Amino acid sequence: MHDAYEFHMRLRRLRTLGSMVQLFRKSIGEFGFDTFACGEVDLLLPERCVFYALDWPDRWRDFYLNSGLVRHDPVVSSLAYRYEPFTWTDLRRDRRFGELGRNALKLAAEHGWIQGIVVPMPKSGRNVGLVSLAGTREEIGADARGYLTLISIGFYLHARQLAMEQGFPARPAGLTLREVECIGWVARGHSDKDIASALGIAASTVHEFIEKAKRRLSARTRTQLAAIAVALGIVDPLRDNEPRSRRRGA
Repeated sequence: MHDAYEFHMRLRRLRTLGSMVQLFRKSIGEFGFDTFACGEVDLLLPERCVFYALDWPDRWRDFYLNSGLVRHDPVVSSLAYRYEPFTWTDLRRDRRFGELGRNALKLAAEHGWIQGIVVPMPKSGRNVGLVSLAGTREEIGADARGYLTLISIGFYLHARQLAMEQGFPARPAGLTLREVECIGWVARGHSDKDIASALGIAASTVHEFIEKAKRRLSARTRTQLAAIAVALGIVDPLRDNEPRSRRRGA
């Protein structure tokens, strides 16, 4: 019998994303799932996608991030009308699930993944958090589905906070490390001059970073830039220290 409470207690004692990922991977592996992603997405602008934890194989990870597949991801598109946890089997049975989505699942099957479960974290507005699992087992029983839902919710909450503190596994919404740093300062109400002094760079360079960040996040103003970044969990305006990164290619 799997105990979600015991999982949460073990999870709460962990202080790094790496150790959390190991625990979660082991827990879902007992049900035939061998890979997962955890993050936040803007349903109207899917390119505003932020990963808090990403345990995909390098080949799939690079393909997904570099091909623009996020704009056609059947899981993401289904979040517009699905608010409860759902499986890939549920998607295949859904008449609203289009040919593009079915082709995407066929592509996943070529990598050995024939089943998945998605746990949405609906929020106000158009942003949705989610944990998405993929694996090799065809069917999921009701008890397993309930357990995986509960531990996914706990994992999402902890991973979201730790990613802001310890760095993201992929560039959030395509932002560079410097752009994320500058957004963090903007969210705390600092001017270009203040940020330049703190980072040891020219104010004009800071302005350039902020303008690029606005374009990446489709923000019209600095205020909107900060609001979008906070909503997606890219920065925390209440933190005194700046975000760090463990991203590749940042």
